[in-house]
Amino acid sequence: MENQLTPKKIVELLDRYIVGQKDAKKAIAIALRTRYRRSKVDNDIKEEIVPKNILMIGPTGVGKTEIARRIAKITNAPFVKVEASKFTEVGYVGRDVESMIRDLARISYEMVKKEELKKVEDKAKKAAEDRILEILVPSIKKPKTIYDTPEEEERLSRTKEKFREKLINGELDDKIIEITVNPQKNAQFMPFIEVAAAPMDELDNNLKDMLDNIIPSKKKTRKVSVKEAKNILKEEEAQKLIDKEKVKEKGIERASNYGIIFIDEIDKVMGKNSGSGPDVSREGVQRDLLPIVEGSSVTTRYGTIKTDHILFIAAGAFHQTKPSDMIPELQGRFPIRVELQALKKDEFVRILREPKNALIKQYKALLEIDGVDLKFEDSGIEKLAELAEKINRETENIGARRLHTLLERLLEDVSFEAPDIDENQIIIDSDYVDKKISGIVENKDLSRYIL
Repeated sequence: MENQLTPKKIVELLDRYIVGQKDAKKAIAIALRTRYRRSKVDNDIKEEIVPKNILMIGPTGVGKTEIARRIAKITNAPFVKVEASKFTEVGYVGRDVESMIRDLARISYEMVKKEELKKVEDKAKKAAEDRILEILVPSIKKPKTIYDTPEEEERLSRTKEKFREKLINGELDDKIIEITVNPQKNAQFMPFIEVAAAPMDELDNNLKDMLDNIIPSKKKTRKVSVKEAKNILKEEEAQKLIDKEKVKEKGIERASNYGIIFIDEIDKVMGKNSGSGPDVSREGVQRDLLPIVEGSSVTTRYGTIKTDHILFIAAGAFHQTKPSDMIPELQGRFPIRVELQALKKDEFVRILREPKNALIKQYKALLEIDGVDLKFEDSGIEKLAELAEKINRETENIGARRLHTLLERLLEDVSFEAPDIDENQIIIDSDYVDKKISGIVENKDLSRYIL
């Protein structure tokens, strides 16, 4: 699969979801292909080849985050998004920069764990069925005597097979049984995470792991339907079948060699410090980031991660600063610079029409649930795009996110009344858009607060 991800193929896949920004897509595609090439070269030089980290420059809402998120999905790579403005210099209260590496390790571990659980799914399903059958048709517990007969064992075996057939066919799904399970320790799997708050302290995590190993878990008895029992017991059996240490090793290897970290708002930790107040640690955050981006070792609960070959993508609007305001050492660690263009009317039209996850496709699918057929005419789409460009120009430019606010306002009444209206088809043309939105757009004070 990796061999098939040529730069042109990567750009083609990104084009399905993101409109325009060819330069950024091209830079990303080359960086990913370089990773693949590195994995195939001789070991003598492999360690010397470092990732070509990327600095994206452009206003909000033009696709910076979406590009990074999509490449992680395309390559099945561990991905973390962080905001540089959330970090503080060592010695200040707040998140430290190493926390993003710990987040990456956790995500990578969960990704590998999910894959390993998938491999043992059939065995776990069979083991879960055996446990349920043992509850429904208990085996003979008494010790064997001269009075036991093979016929009795054969009868029990035939009964179990009949129940197994009913179990597989779902005939017993509604039956309530009592099962004994271990309490769940692991959080539900999340393939991609956008870090918004500080994670648990590393010491707390290690202490929890140690206590889990020392103090045995007290098993719980639950009354559930057979259908629920299948899922609960299958998950429990799967956890027993996988090698946790092997999962940790593979997770660390994947994070170290294929991890992607997207550092947003990098421009917010630049500029001249005032010497006091909240800006005092800006340059300190950059200096803390430097060894991570440059290549260092970070200890996590899953093992030690070397950051030398993690791909870092930094991004910022750079309204009040410029890339040269970054400390020189950190500048050199982002050799690829790409500028993303502000979106105009033509791009907004394409964004509404073309991507697989286009907004109008999402709204159509949602309202179909209530029996409403939304029909977007070309004139309506053109008008929406025109208004989005106008509002972005006259107020704050938030890029494609402006389309979210416009469409939400446009379809507010339809969304509210959809379950009760008799009209099956709603036509969205320029007149409809004018009626619902244009009045607000013309009133600049009202537009600033609503759209």
